[in-house]
Amino acid sequence: MSKKWIDVKLAGGVFLAYLLVFVAFDRTDVFWYLYTAAILFLISYSIIHEPLDDEAPTKQYITYGVISGIALYVLFFIGDWVLGIIPNPLSEQVDSVYTHFSFEFFWHYLVLVFIMIPGEEIFWRGFVLKKLLVWLNPIGAIFAGALLNGAAFYFTGYFILVIAAFVSGLVWGWLYIWKRSIRLVILSHLTFNLLLLILFPLQ
Repeated sequence: MSKKWIDVKLAGGVFLAYLLVFVAFDRTDVFWYLYTAAILFLISYSIIHEPLDDEAPTKQYITYGVISGIALYVLFFIGDWVLGIIPNPLSEQVDSVYTHFSFEFFWHYLVLVFIMIPGEEIFWRGFVLKKLLVWLNPIGAIFAGALLNGAAFYFTGYFILVIAAFVSGLVWGWLYIWKRSIRLVILSHLTFNLLLLILFPLQ
């Protein structure tokens, strides 16, 4: 299979992801329905075009997944604290994001855990990052993958989400290339989101 064809699939997947993110975040009243559908589509697209890697032993992926998720949350907690003591518009965006995309029903928690988190990792790390490794060295692929991931959230209207996706993309991209385990990055993402969105939100 030629690199040209792989590049077409990569470019097409990223374009579709940007389009779906724009549509989902444009309607906050039905965000949970639209974003769930978008992620399900991206999961299907990824699995059709690229097999998933899962090379880390179970004990290892659990250990590294939980520790990295906690460490990333601490990093975001410190960043939020810094934003809080320095007057800037980003601190206001944090509160606005929590308000607009809050959990109102029990099924919101279910789709977050079982669809959104796994789906984002399957697409951005298991598909996009893996494709980028065909063209770039590991460091370049990690940076490019995180940049593409962050840029997708430009369409949400929240620059704080762009930064968050880029920074977390760097961490999860490095973890994925290091251990080649989609389960590891999913667990790291799950741990991080449980702390950030449910247990200890930054509000």
